[in-house]
Amino acid sequence: MFVLICYDVSTVTPEGRRRLRKVAQLCKNYGQRVQQSVFECDLGETEWASLRPALLGVFDPHEDSLRFYRLGEDPTARTEHHGIKPSIDFQGPLIV
Repeated sequence: MFVLICYDVSTVTPEGRRRLRKVAQLCKNYGQRVQQSVFECDLGETEWASLRPALLGVFDPHEDSLRFYRLGEDPTARTEHHGIKPSIDFQGPLIV
């Protein structure tokens, strides 16, 4: 499943800055950063079942915002990109 994750974490306090780093790192472990606080993730059910609660456990619902957009199995039918940072083809060959 293709998921777009967007977040806005308050960084007024040191705790907020720590939360921001944790949220960003979790998202980086599962997907590609396409904007400062936006990640595209191609996830299986097991990955989604572990990422979602991890993110919900880190963010503060009284200070932060976290959004998940489930775009289905074929993101190319729902996304259009222009400019820098082209999307990764998650279905293509993996070159390490």
